[in-house]
Amino acid sequence: MPKPASETRLSAIVLAAGESTRFGSSNKLLYEIDGQPLVRRTVATVAACPFVELVVVTGHQADEVERALSGVACRLVHNSCYRDGQATSVRAGLDALEAPSDGVMICLADQPKLETQDIAALRKAFAEREGKAVVVPTHRGRRGNPIVIDRVASAEILDRGGSFGCRHFIERNSDLVLTVAMRRDAFVTDLDRPEDFEAFESDRR
Repeated sequence: MPKPASETRLSAIVLAAGESTRFGSSNKLLYEIDGQPLVRRTVATVAACPFVELVVVTGHQADEVERALSGVACRLVHNSCYRDGQATSVRAGLDALEAPSDGVMICLADQPKLETQDIAALRKAFAEREGKAVVVPTHRGRRGNPIVIDRVASAEILDRGGSFGCRHFIERNSDLVLTVAMRRDAFVTDLDRPEDFEAFESDRR
């Protein structure tokens, strides 16, 4: 019998190491929304949820990102290999986890619509997954983020090393993946290009 969501112990990793090359010369994670950097907005939302620990993986412009997160309850881990792809940041985050947990929620740092209710819905889906190793949210047929992986997936990702990450595990183990349809588009909204920010701000007016 699966654990109730309230008894499921989850860790969280927020990936904040990317170079945001599609945003131009600036770092999108430092772009301010409602007076705070995007990375702080996302991490603060995750930090407000009952995770047993929260690790934020930095890389590109790590000093600036760390300053943007000053005062937020999280542990910072620097990925010196961030230029080698997102999988290296996932592994850096997994390798840094210390608290026992049933699974890990892996979040992107550029999802400004994400709210605690979204995280709670994903936590519930993971608690009820029965026999699955990965829970992936979808919205109108599109796969989104965050995702949640259990200890089986975490161990394989760490053991394989190299460029092996969550995407590779999902592709090789489709029978262990549970996709869950979500009502809100927060799961499929991330900001990569200047026009994404413009559309996001326009929708809020």
